[in-house]
Amino acid sequence: MRVLIVCRYKEALVGHAAPFVIEQMQALQEANVECRLFLLKGNGIRGYLMQWKPLKRAIADFHPDVVHAHYGLCGLLANMQRKVPVVTTYHGSDINDSKVLPLSKLSMRRSAWNIFVSRQSVAKAKPKNRFSLLPCGVDITALQLTGRLEARQRLGLDPNKRYVLFAGGFDNAVKDPSLAKQVFAMLGDRDAELLELKGYSREEVTLLMCASNCLLMTSVTEGSPQVIKEALACGCPIVSVDVGDVKERIKDVEGCFVSETRNPEALLRLLVDAMAFDGKTKGRVKVMSDGLSNEDIVNKLIKIYEYLK
Repeated sequence: MRVLIVCRYKEALVGHAAPFVIEQMQALQEANVECRLFLLKGNGIRGYLMQWKPLKRAIADFHPDVVHAHYGLCGLLANMQRKVPVVTTYHGSDINDSKVLPLSKLSMRRSAWNIFVSRQSVAKAKPKNRFSLLPCGVDITALQLTGRLEARQRLGLDPNKRYVLFAGGFDNAVKDPSLAKQVFAMLGDRDAELLELKGYSREEVTLLMCASNCLLMTSVTEGSPQVIKEALACGCPIVSVDVGDVKERIKDVEGCFVSETRNPEALLRLLVDAMAFDGKTKGRVKVMSDGLSNEDIVNKLIKIYEYLK
């Protein structure tokens, strides 16, 4: 089985692709699926169209059984050829953005199979057939079991401080850092620090989640945020607004909370409760019982590929 994976080029990221795409590809390779990655370097419709000929050459050179595109615009471009079936995964921004949604719907009509990462995305996209609800999985690793003090020691963090890990970069408006900063300021704890999740290696991200007292998500929109599943796998307490599939992911996990409102006072109360949680949550068990390890997700992906082959 040969699969050509198509996704957007991101210069700042290791491997120049979203980590969940790279990790899913690695899990596929471990399952004996031969994969090749094609990165689209253009921006906007015109930029993507300029990548058509290089993509066409990559398909002719690799002879894949399936092309798996990540995000709607990538799926639309991949479907400009009709010889190889295309599976397109929609990650949320391509569904939630009203300007992009019509293009994603065109991709849906042309794709041999469509994958949505959350029930909310399915509800907005309204696919009629040939689709699956399949969130991206996470790697389950021994590093996620690292204790809080050991993680802080390895990162050079203060063992006595209380750390709140913001679920993104402070420059990302979609993550609404202003709300997170407002809630954190209301905490009024001089021994606490709000950490920005940006510029770290994958190993450091895992250690940060193990080291933090809580992960705080205030995003305006999400699909099935990887950061939530990764924090669960690390046993990190979580406070989030009701966005994407977060409520479903953290359901019944003690130490993890979803606010029904974006009210700062409501979020503050939950943040205090989460930071008071002692030890690791049972989030790792929840991830595995929900079948969200990369191994579980890849097994389902392979069945889709084989059906289309």
